[in-house]
Amino acid sequence: MATGISSNRCSICEKNAAMCNCIGCKAFFCMKHFNEHRQQLTIQFDVDVVEAHDKLLEQINQMEELKNTSSDLFSTIDQWESSTIEIVKRTADRARQQLTQLLDNEKEALRKQFDSLTQEIRRRREEDEFAENDLRQFRERINKLQQSLKQLAQPNNIDVIASQIGQVDWNRLIYVEKQKEKVLPRSAHTDIDAIWINNGITVAGGNKQGNGLNQLNSPQGICVDNEDQSIYITDWCNHRIIKWKSNEKNGQVVAGGNGQGNQMNQLSNPLDIIIDKESDNLIICDSGNHRVMLWSCRNASTGRVIISNIDCRGLALDTNGFLYVSDHKKNEVRRWRIGESEGIVVAGGNEKGNRLDQLNGPQGVFVDRDHSVYVSDMNNYRVMKWMEGAKEGIVVAGGQGKGNNPTQLSSPYGVIVDQSDTVYIVDCGNHQIVRWPNGAIEGNVVVGGNGCGDKTNQLNYPVGFSFDQFGNLYVSDNGNHRIKKFNILSSTCQ
Repeated sequence: MATGISSNRCSICEKNAAMCNCIGCKAFFCMKHFNEHRQQLTIQFDVDVVEAHDKLLEQINQMEELKNTSSDLFSTIDQWESSTIEIVKRTADRARQQLTQLLDNEKEALRKQFDSLTQEIRRRREEDEFAENDLRQFRERINKLQQSLKQLAQPNNIDVIASQIGQVDWNRLIYVEKQKEKVLPRSAHTDIDAIWINNGITVAGGNKQGNGLNQLNSPQGICVDNEDQSIYITDWCNHRIIKWKSNEKNGQVVAGGNGQGNQMNQLSNPLDIIIDKESDNLIICDSGNHRVMLWSCRNASTGRVIISNIDCRGLALDTNGFLYVSDHKKNEVRRWRIGESEGIVVAGGNEKGNRLDQLNGPQGVFVDRDHSVYVSDMNNYRVMKWMEGAKEGIVVAGGQGKGNNPTQLSSPYGVIVDQSDTVYIVDCGNHQIVRWPNGAIEGNVVVGGNGCGDKTNQLNYPVGFSFDQFGNLYVSDNGNHRIKKFNILSSTCQ
């Protein structure tokens, strides 16, 4: 409260004497009544402020006693703690059981493979029927089992995965799972009843034949990078690899594009391409130069040769990082460890012919998780499957001569196999993609099959194809100088 001198009358006695002004309430008082007003304010301060403050202090000091008045709430917390601990214990016990069962299954699988190998070794020894190639294959299988045994002793393909704090899915606080195998390039993640919309969408090229960044010239092999849905295309007559990002109108040259030639920055009629995610490289079938090249995905200006003097047509990678290459001239498929100078014949290699141990103009190649090799045997109008270590293959599609009925193929090119061993084939001469279920004697049309043309439901000598992670189908429509995307309509995609 502040005061000031004024000549106004006192608000109590109304005397016109020397007055004091209360700044707080704006009233005027004589000296007598001003002192009384100040005493009243002091009493009010003690009641309204000091007493209230002291009461609040007492309440604060009694906070510890609040626990006793909230026993139900604390009981709820205690019950939650007890039940949660029990859930964690049960989940941990389940994880132990899963791990035990998984290890037992691994042991049993290893034992079965060993028993099978033992029987075959005994049979071959008793019949005294083996050659140098058999010795090498047996040694490889023994080495593979030894590696599996080491892995079983110190398993690095099994993860124990504990949920992080903040994740409240109690059934997955901790669980055991085997690591997923690598997804094979261009693998078809679809079910046997999958259907694709037969009217495709042009996602690259389609602006007539040419060498502009919005054009293609007889595209061949393609693969889809599932990280960003970009398409890598072997632009055959432009002697380049072009990367086409999703929904872009132009592509980007990522290899070659410096004219036809055999320098390290050039390509000549590239036919096929795959992405090696482990090394972040492109592997390119540089057909015109009879070589296979490795080209970094990091905008490298040059590549390097990893295989020379080979009439390469198709490429594939297996889950162990081995590279498979079809050799059109030698009528064989070889398996290579990248960096080694010699490959191993895994299909064909017995001169040109149509026997089960021969090939005639092999093109596309695919390797499944069991390391079986599928080859589009173009000039025999069939697709062959060679199981690992087999001396001859089996016909899994076609083999009934050239034609367009459901039991025949016409110049098969690309081949991809899905999880149920259904074989997908580019039936180039019939301008369609066909599907042959495992063990079927005839195939069915997936897309195309409406004659040669440039309509949305037609293809013009397709050669390469690829699936994305959602099951959508991409086709290299060679004669129309474009890449078509056929969206999947229905499937239980894996």
